[in-house]
Amino acid sequence: MIDRRYFLASGAALGIFGSGAMAHESGDAAQLPERFQPRRVPIPATMNPGEIHVDPNRFALYWTLPGGEAMRYSVGVGREGLYETGVFRIGAKKEWPSWTPTPDMIAREPEKYKQYEDGMEGGPDNPLGARALYLFDGTRDTFLRIHGTNAPSTIGTAVSNGCARLVNDHIIEFYPEVPMETKVFLYPKLA
Repeated sequence: MIDRRYFLASGAALGIFGSGAMAHESGDAAQLPERFQPRRVPIPATMNPGEIHVDPNRFALYWTLPGGEAMRYSVGVGREGLYETGVFRIGAKKEWPSWTPTPDMIAREPEKYKQYEDGMEGGPDNPLGARALYLFDGTRDTFLRIHGTNAPSTIGTAVSNGCARLVNDHIIEFYPEVPMETKVFLYPKLA
C-alpha cells in the first residue's frame, strides 16, 4: 500500500503534478485559471484504479484510472485545524444534496450557520453544490464530503470546514464514475 511520502515523491519524479490535457469550458469551470482545469496525469503503477486520493498541499484530487493514469481535479480543502486525514470509503452519494451545518460549525460561527441549523434544501445556493460524496469510516458518517461549490474562487485554497470541494461542473463530471464503497485517501498537510 502506498503512503503519502511515496505518492508525493513518485508524483514529483513522474511529473504528475504538472501540465496535461483536458480543459473544460462551461459554467463555473470556465471561471477557473487553466492550471485548475482537470487533466489526465500519470501515477505510480502501485496505485490501484478506482480510488480517490486528495493531496491538500497541491489542492488536488486524483481519481485513479487503469493503465497508470488518473484524472486530476483542483479542489478547495479544509482550513487550518479542520482538515482531517485518513482512509475512508464512499458511504453515500447524493445529487443536489440538502445540507445542515454540524453543531461544531454552528458553535464556531453562529452568525454564519445558526440560521441553517434546521437544514437547507439542495439547489444552486446550497454549500454542498450539485453533487456530494459522503465519507464514512466503517459504518460511521464522518461528516466529511467531497462536494461541489458554486464559488470557483475557493478552488486552490484552504477555506472549507474540512471537506474537499470541486466546482459544480467538475463534480457533475466526476460523480457518476465513482461507485459506492470507493476508497478515499486524505493525505496530511505538510507543515
